[in-house]
Amino acid sequence: MTARRAWVGLGGNVGDVSACFSSALAMLGAADGVDVVRVSRRYRTPAWGVTDQTDFINAVAELATTLSPLDVLAALQATERAHGRDRAREQRWGPRTLDLDLLAMEGVVLDTPALQLPHPRFAERAFVLVPWAEIAPELDLPGAGRIAVLAVALDRSGIEAIP
Repeated sequence: MTARRAWVGLGGNVGDVSACFSSALAMLGAADGVDVVRVSRRYRTPAWGVTDQTDFINAVAELATTLSPLDVLAALQATERAHGRDRAREQRWGPRTLDLDLLAMEGVVLDTPALQLPHPRFAERAFVLVPWAEIAPELDLPGAGRIAVLAVALDRSGIEAIP
């Protein structure tokens, strides 16, 4: 099967987030049918949704995968669990060790209860678009537009690249 590109948003604000990202990316890259192609810089970003918590660290990774969208999602969720995330016990948009969101897959538009692609709210979130524009500025998503154009249109207040 031919590999297709997929983009994953990484986020976290509990513990050593940088080490968690590195470990999660290594785990994903070791999975059958998944290669980590590139990763944006890490960005410190203000909390979104529930704002009275520690800033987040965010990044976006590009994968090459032969897996189906639901199998990629399963790999992401297994990686989250391996890094201490318990979705059943956490507050929505609250603090977390690791959040992995499948943002888009090349050539895939999907709307199911389990997964929507492209991610339904990515265009509202500068913490996703700023790092994504770093690694895939010309990516043009159906119904949304080019990542670089979308990133420039949003308020980037408080988002800082981590050296």
